[in-house]
Amino acid sequence: MLAFTLRRAAVLLVLSACAAPAGAQYPAKPVRMVVAFAPGTTSDIIGRMLAEKLHQQLGQPFVVENRTGAGGTIGAEAVAKSAPDGYTILVSTAALPVSAHVYPNLKYDTAKDFASITVISHSPLLLAANLNFPPKNVMELVQYAKANPGKVSFGSAGVGTSHHLTGEKLKLDTRIDMVHVPYKGSGPAHVDLMGGQIQIMFDNIVALMPHVKSGKVRALAVSSAKRHPLLPDVPSIQEAGVKNFETVAWFGLVAAAGTPRNIVNRLNAETVKAIQLPDVQKRLLEGGSDIVGNSPEAADKFLRDEVEKWGAVVRAAKVTPG
Repeated sequence: MLAFTLRRAAVLLVLSACAAPAGAQYPAKPVRMVVAFAPGTTSDIIGRMLAEKLHQQLGQPFVVENRTGAGGTIGAEAVAKSAPDGYTILVSTAALPVSAHVYPNLKYDTAKDFASITVISHSPLLLAANLNFPPKNVMELVQYAKANPGKVSFGSAGVGTSHHLTGEKLKLDTRIDMVHVPYKGSGPAHVDLMGGQIQIMFDNIVALMPHVKSGKVRALAVSSAKRHPLLPDVPSIQEAGVKNFETVAWFGLVAAAGTPRNIVNRLNAETVKAIQLPDVQKRLLEGGSDIVGNSPEAADKFLRDEVEKWGAVVRAAKVTPG
């Protein structure tokens, strides 16, 4: 009788374990956090900061792995094709929806092959001008460019970057003709902006802020829908008169599509908790970011909207891989 009872208890224990929802003990082993760009980039810095906090909160290491190349698509593919179990996640950026249109032969579908966890933060870009450039605001820039088609040059940190495509979106939305001048990074572009080799450029606020404060370039507008706290006297492009204009650089987390919802929700809750920590908030805010921490559903919608928005810009500008 005792043996029968023990056997019955063992069977019930097994059945109970099988009936438990997938990932009930998540994470039970280290989690791989893929960064699609090189060490030292903003996505790498944010990824490592989060990895440390999630390790502390969840008790398992979050191991950052830099899988670089092809505009972030190599790292994205590694996550899209990984097992949908929450043990491989991607630090997503604005490059994710852009690359969906720039690279024609991707082996994944950006809008369908990822399960969004959350958008961590986003930050506007700053539109800055050389001091000798006649226009002093966005509408004057538009009027000047229309009167001088092809004579205004705008720099960027490279083909297909958010800096480049924000300039292309401004061209598209205002129907002006400007010449794109790509650089290998922001630094050389800043030098030429100050020297007058290019007239304007979009870049991260914190990257251009020292040149604005020193009076070496002029801040014209920010690309977000509203003004930014770091530059309260600088209007948004939308406020300046370009209807519905809004672009942001952003960072988030995604997993492979099909990852169990309870795992996605657990990662969402812990990530939102991490980015609310005072030291994390301080680093993000000082970097010019607005903290988001939205739901998986809101993050999914945001990603799909970004894919659609940048598709129109990439097609109009005929952007190809650099």
